[in-house]
Amino acid sequence: MNFLFLTFLFPLLGFCLLAFSRGRFSENLSALIGVGSVGLSALTSAVIIWQFNTNPPAGGVYTQLLWQWMSVDGFAPNFTLYLDGLSLTMLGVVTGVGFLIHLFASWYMRGEAGYSRFFAYTNLFIASMLFLVLGDNLLFLYFGWEGVGLCSYLLIGFYYSNRNNGNAALKAFIVTRIGDVFMAIGLFILFQQLGTLNIQELLILAPQKFAIGDFWIELATLMLLGGAVGKSAQLPLQTWLADAMAGPTPVSALIHAATMVTAGVYLIARTNGLFLLAPDIHQLVGIVGAATLVLAGFAALVQTDIKRILAYSTMSQIGYMFLALGVGAWDGAIFHLMTHAFFKALLFLASGAVIVACHHEQNIFKMGGLWKKLPLAYTSFIVGGAALSALPLVTAGFYSKDEILWEAFASGHQNLLIAGLVGAFMTSLYTFRLIFITFHGEAKSEAHAGHGISYWLPLSVLIVLSTFIGALITPPLAGVLPQSVGHAGGGAQHQLELISGGIALAGILLAALLYLGKRRVVTAIASSAPGRLLSTWWFAAWGFDWIYDKLFVKPYLLVCRLLARDPLNSTMTLLPTLVRKAHHLLVRTQTGNIRWYAYSMVAGAVLLLGTALLTTV
Repeated sequence: MNFLFLTFLFPLLGFCLLAFSRGRFSENLSALIGVGSVGLSALTSAVIIWQFNTNPPAGGVYTQLLWQWMSVDGFAPNFTLYLDGLSLTMLGVVTGVGFLIHLFASWYMRGEAGYSRFFAYTNLFIASMLFLVLGDNLLFLYFGWEGVGLCSYLLIGFYYSNRNNGNAALKAFIVTRIGDVFMAIGLFILFQQLGTLNIQELLILAPQKFAIGDFWIELATLMLLGGAVGKSAQLPLQTWLADAMAGPTPVSALIHAATMVTAGVYLIARTNGLFLLAPDIHQLVGIVGAATLVLAGFAALVQTDIKRILAYSTMSQIGYMFLALGVGAWDGAIFHLMTHAFFKALLFLASGAVIVACHHEQNIFKMGGLWKKLPLAYTSFIVGGAALSALPLVTAGFYSKDEILWEAFASGHQNLLIAGLVGAFMTSLYTFRLIFITFHGEAKSEAHAGHGISYWLPLSVLIVLSTFIGALITPPLAGVLPQSVGHAGGGAQHQLELISGGIALAGILLAALLYLGKRRVVTAIASSAPGRLLSTWWFAAWGFDWIYDKLFVKPYLLVCRLLARDPLNSTMTLLPTLVRKAHHLLVRTQTGNIRWYAYSMVAGAVLLLGTALLTTV
């Protein structure tokens, strides 16, 4: 395991080679470097995972010191890699799923301008995410945290000639930066209170320093939660994720499945000991997740863009992970993170295949009848959609989502359980609405299936992993995360499995009734006054963008207009301006006329004498 550093070194070298090539490499060479570097990282990760499982390190933890970052007045953070069951799971997800996405992208991006630039950005994305999950201290983690934020900006705005894409990238950058500022404040508080940012030292020192519910630990964890909701697109900083679909489809898969939005879940799981000392904030994590998963589910139900539907589904599924963290289902959250990476990467890559086949059309109502023309994409959507809907027994999503729902029940959070069950029904409904409208019904466009190993291999592997086979992969989290309340299971868990499975099947059945055939019922509902109101409201994602525009954007632009001439700067330059004016005035007195100088001397003498007389009197 002493070559752990190679996992991020390979993609980092790939980024450097592609970035400094300045686009002079051919597409084949760019793909070889871009895909090959992540492939080598995935291969290295596979060897490390095998070694970790067959010959576990002492205490189940392996650390590798690379170098000291800085040493300032007793603050000496290191670039140290920390490998335990949690970071090992994330390592496998990031490099494994990331490699499959890169392989598919080598087919998807063919012929696009900036081919090598694309892989340079994605390689840096993978390297930054590995910094985030392998860092042993919060400063190193924050370094990777900012790196994935930068790469998301570059990739969302990849087609920069389109102004809307640039705006979407800017929106993602600004909204996530808000969360990052909160997180930075949390780091300042923790260092000021505990004198370290090493994660393991924090987990040891925090219980010694703080009582449960102490003000400073509550504030610090609230700030960490602020960072997590920004990066993972949870309420109230969720608005950037849907607009992030402006980037190429493989970028959407990378952001939603392997990197970026899972960072917030990882952060809370990694700092679990801090959140257990702040029960109010810990409960808030679950509430935020429950609210997000329900609101995002309704928003996904009325979208027409194939990628935006999947974006809102990601928002909803990350909400399940936050709900799991909030009820103490730490293992369940990471398990669902892993299975979600499989089926969400599958769905996004399959949507990319559909978009390319339909000549870059993304409106599902302009598709239809594609199941015969795109058999692999259709199979991918059926399997991935079933996993997303948690179809009982045969899909990976069923096992991970059911574990979350059971833990919510076992821990006594009945309201969160109800939210989870409502979300499960909505997920089945909007997922199969997407599938039925896109692949069934009347064909409305010509479509041609893709070909080549870089097209079918990633989809085929992810199809297998999205079934119950993917659920057989058990993250090695024993002893890493706190044990949950409902870990023992029991008869009640099987009853809940039947209920949640029945709800998922009911959602699929209702979707079939509404969206297969003539769709008269759903058309009548959508045409009614309440239907139009709700459709408009949900299509706008509950109006959060409108609210933020009125509360923050418009006042900010008004202040910018008021400060266009910068009154503070004008005040600061007042004295130099007066000096310059006085200088110009005195210069005008230098005329070269002797008679003028004589008059000036007499006037000056009279002025001095008058002043002297007045002061003596």
